[in-house]
Amino acid sequence: MKSYKVKIWAIRKNTTSKRPSYQVRWSVDGREFSAVYGTKALAESHRADLVKATRNGEGFDTETGLPDSLMPKPKAVTWYEFAALYVDMKWKDAAAKSRDGMTDALATVLPSLAEEQPTRPSDRVLRRALRYFYLAPASREPGETREVPSDVAKALAWLTKASLPVAAIADPIHGRAALDAITRKLDGTRAGTEMIRRKRAVLANVIGYAIERGELAENPLPKIRWTMPKTVQRLDRRRVANPRQLEELLTAVSYVGGYKRARGRRLVAFFACLYYATMRPAEVVNLKESGCHLPETGWGSLTIEKTKPLAGKQWTDSGESHDDRGLKQRAEGETRVIPIPPVLVAYLRAHLDEFGTATDGRVFGNERGGLVGSSTYDRVWHEARMYALTEPQRESLLAQRPYDLRHAGISFGLRATRDPARIAERAGHSVEVMMTRYSWVLDEHDASANKVMDDALRAYGTDNAPDPQSDG
Repeated sequence: MKSYKVKIWAIRKNTTSKRPSYQVRWSVDGREFSAVYGTKALAESHRADLVKATRNGEGFDTETGLPDSLMPKPKAVTWYEFAALYVDMKWKDAAAKSRDGMTDALATVLPSLAEEQPTRPSDRVLRRALRYFYLAPASREPGETREVPSDVAKALAWLTKASLPVAAIADPIHGRAALDAITRKLDGTRAGTEMIRRKRAVLANVIGYAIERGELAENPLPKIRWTMPKTVQRLDRRRVANPRQLEELLTAVSYVGGYKRARGRRLVAFFACLYYATMRPAEVVNLKESGCHLPETGWGSLTIEKTKPLAGKQWTDSGESHDDRGLKQRAEGETRVIPIPPVLVAYLRAHLDEFGTATDGRVFGNERGGLVGSSTYDRVWHEARMYALTEPQRESLLAQRPYDLRHAGISFGLRATRDPARIAERAGHSVEVMMTRYSWVLDEHDASANKVMDDALRAYGTDNAPDPQSDG
């Protein structure tokens, strides 16, 4: 509570103690306050500050007796402290993959926003300490009993002392240091464009939260002459296999692991879903038999409502490696129905006849009925490429990753139908993303479009330009 009823007395010398001291006395709203100094000069300085505050019309706090100008300034929040506040704010509603990316970005940036103090740990140790022993809320809970390695404990102690105040990023030197940090890997080489873009987005979001909390007045980064690397938007068509190559690859998958272990045969229909249904791997992992309409003849359909993206135990609420999420770019609880051609219906029927389902009704499972891990299907696909492709093809980008099957399926559907909206709906994309990434498929129709236009021009007799040398 503030009061303007202030009375300030003259300085009084205290002669009762062995060493003389000087007392400043004043009252606020009838309550007396005092401060004792060892020299008269210090006492006079403090009294002068009080008098100046009254002349400036400042209110005095009735609890401390001090005006605003003399109130102790709160300790500035450091980046080390603020990063934890930001993560705590975002954590509850963030997907596991987003938590992973968020902590990775912050662990990259925070070491760059610290003073140069002695015994600085290596960036590798600092990032590890932040990622796995500090940023995740559970790692900061009082009941956490996980043993902290000595190098990690020293790194966190160093950051506690060396971390700069949040406002320091307004200095271009520190702002540029943060931006430069996100462009480099731990070995000093340049990070990938997509990784830089993601970490830059996290940094911008953190700064936005700092502005919201009053730690910063504005975003200082736009004032720094730093250009975001351009992201390649279009899919590299060299990754896209044609239907014949895809069938050869699926046949090769069935041979991986031999007949007895059936390591590959368990995944033939899995990979077929990526291509013929243009599904994401996380969607196929959680495909349920109840969502499969597989008639004996003709087209069928798949209904998907949940995905199981691999994120890591550190980032999921369940402590499992796979997160449990709704569909990408869809509202919670919304489903997507994908029409599937007879060839995929046949693959799925054959798979269910041979392997059945997991105990929770999932179509695909490992040998123990658990979730199919990305490392599992990546290894199988790598071996299948060795069987099905020529040496030059194996060294190329052709169907290099399982996700390239989805790219191939989308490209084929777009080429066949020339209907971006329909193919985008089936793939779970927006039309904008579809046209940005796969427009090259429609570019291949330029030749036929040119021919149609040539024929139309000829019909009007305007297919040849006039001769510039002609007189008339």
